[in-house]
Amino acid sequence: MRSRIDDWSKWVLWIAIYSCLNSYSLNAICTDFTFTAIPDQDTAGLQERFGKIADYLAKELKVPVKYIPVKSYSASVQAFKNNEVQLAWFGGLSGVQARLAVMHSKAIAQGKEDPNFITYFIANTNTGLSFTECFPFNIVDKTFTFGAKGSTSGRLMPEYFIQKALGKPPREVFKRVGFSGDHSKTLALVQSGSYQVGVINYKVWQKAVSAGQVDPKRVQVIWRTLSYPDYNWTIRGDVDRTYGQGFSQAVQQALIQLKAPEILNSFPRSSFISADNEMYQPILETAIELGIIRQ
Repeated sequence: MRSRIDDWSKWVLWIAIYSCLNSYSLNAICTDFTFTAIPDQDTAGLQERFGKIADYLAKELKVPVKYIPVKSYSASVQAFKNNEVQLAWFGGLSGVQARLAVMHSKAIAQGKEDPNFITYFIANTNTGLSFTECFPFNIVDKTFTFGAKGSTSGRLMPEYFIQKALGKPPREVFKRVGFSGDHSKTLALVQSGSYQVGVINYKVWQKAVSAGQVDPKRVQVIWRTLSYPDYNWTIRGDVDRTYGQGFSQAVQQALIQLKAPEILNSFPRSSFISADNEMYQPILETAIELGIIRQ
C-alpha cells in the first residue's frame, strides 16, 4: 500500500514539475519571467498597458510572466543589469545603456514607427511662438523643460538638435532648464505656463490630443525634429540558459505576432517588428558626443 502511495506522490510531483517546464528545454526552471518598462507616462496608464502585455506573454510563452514597474529610467536599466528583470521596454538611450551593462543582451523588437521617431518642441501660446519648419531659434532665453534625464525623445535627441543649431549647451541657451520626469508631465508644465517651452515624444502628444488633454489655446507644437531610432524591447543574453534553448526567439516572435488592437493602441504602435543592436548605433554615438555615455 505504501509503495502505491509513494508511486502516486512521485507521479503528482512529476506533473507539477512538468507544468513548470516549457517546450523550449527540459532544463528550464520553474520561475517567473519578469520585465519592466521606462516610466515615460503616468503610472496608471503604464500598469494597464503592461499588465496586458504580461497576460499575453504568459499565454504565448507558457511560463509565468510578471511586470515590475520602476520609478525612473535609470532604475529600469539597473533592474535589467541586476537580473531583476529579463526583458524591458526601453527608449533608445536606456536600451543602449542596458546592453552596454549586460553582455550579450540584444534588442529584439520595436514598434513599426520606432525606426523613424521624432520629438515635438512645444510652447505655451503666451510666448507668441508658432510652428516653423526650421529650428525655432526664438526659443533662446525662454524657460525650458526636458522630460526624464535618461529619455531619448525627451532629452538626448532634443539636446543634440539644440546644440547643433545654437552651438551651446541648453544651460547657456535658456533662462531656466528643468527635467519634468516624463512626457505627460512635460505637457502639463508647458500647458500650464510653468515652463514656456518643452519637448515631448510625438506619440504621447498625439495620444493626448486624441484624448482631449491638449488645449490648443494654451499649448502648441512649434517644431518637429528630424527622425531617429527610439524605443525597443531588449532581452538579456542569458535567458536561454534560464528558460530553455530558443526562449529568446520565442519572446521575439510573440511580440512580433502581437495583433491585439487594445494592447497596440495603448503604446500606441501599429505593430511590433524585429530589431537588432546595430539599429541603435546612432543613439550610442550621439550619447557619447554629448558626454552622456563615456567609454
